[in-house]
Amino acid sequence: MDQTVIYILVVFGISLGLTMLALIDIILKDFGSVKAKFIWHFVAIIPLVGWLIYLIFGFKKGTKRKMS
Repeated sequence: MDQTVIYILVVFGISLGLTMLALIDIILKDFGSVKAKFIWHFVAIIPLVGWLIYLIFGFKKGTKRKMS
């Protein structure tokens, strides 16, 4: 397999993993409204950069819900 293809697959794999972590974080947080949570979900699933946008602008927003 060409080395370029391997690099592309690694970048997409890392991006997919980080996107999943962002989505899990969004699910576990309370953003005050369903609309805000819905918007952050759409931002996080933008290919390759959505997780980064969420990490920069949305990660500190919202509060962690208590697990009971």
